[in-house]
Amino acid sequence: MFTLTDIVQPTTIEEAYAILMKRKNNQIIGGSAFLRMGKKRIGTGIELSNLNLDYIKEDEDYVEIGAMTTFRELETSDIIKNNFGDILNHSVRDIIGVQFRSVVTVGATVFSKYGFSDLIIALLCLDTEIETFSKGRMTLDKFLDKGYEKDLLTKIYIKKNNKKASYKSLRNAKSDYPIVNVAVSKLDNTFKICIGARPQVAKEAKNASEFLSNNNITDENIDKAVQIAVDELSFGTNMKASKEYRYAMARVLIKRAIMEVI
Repeated sequence: MFTLTDIVQPTTIEEAYAILMKRKNNQIIGGSAFLRMGKKRIGTGIELSNLNLDYIKEDEDYVEIGAMTTFRELETSDIIKNNFGDILNHSVRDIIGVQFRSVVTVGATVFSKYGFSDLIIALLCLDTEIETFSKGRMTLDKFLDKGYEKDLLTKIYIKKNNKKASYKSLRNAKSDYPIVNVAVSKLDNTFKICIGARPQVAKEAKNASEFLSNNNITDENIDKAVQIAVDELSFGTNMKASKEYRYAMARVLIKRAIMEVI
């Protein structure tokens, strides 16, 4: 369980960021679901419920998601389903339980770059951008590749372009964290193959994506793309699974996801 010296509820993003940067151990407090699982001493906790960042809305080109939107809101949103099908719903529906998903926030999960995240890999295979207070707007893959910088994530944008996308995961139990997860998307003839819970943070297999996008879709080329994908990204061992098991299971999940989007 974490401990707080103080807690504040700023009324503007500017105020929240100023307090965050004032001291090294000041921290944003979102749903606090994962904070509760560890031990941490926080100076000033900055609670964002007064900043109106709990929303899902759309314009002509993008769906915009506020950082304080919960997984449950994402899971049940008609805007999300109508624009992106079931991929985001499928990526979060098995996480612990409804009570947990009603607390966990999109912004905290993405900003923390959790290696086990189901949501991040689903967002990565779509055309997703994030916005932070100090760095502005950037693609999700660029953000994931950056080192940690103290900042305040405010919004997520997902492009509305009718991508077909599929999410697959392997778990020891339905509500457990994933052993490995994958997401594949297809827009016209362009594929994007992503692997997460390696157990590192989700990453696109760019060589495999390029190969599949530039070659005829045959059984042989699908198998080759799968092999390229697992060979170009690294896998590791932890208490849930060995790197060899993740490597083998990722091959199965990638192929299933490719077959689903084609």
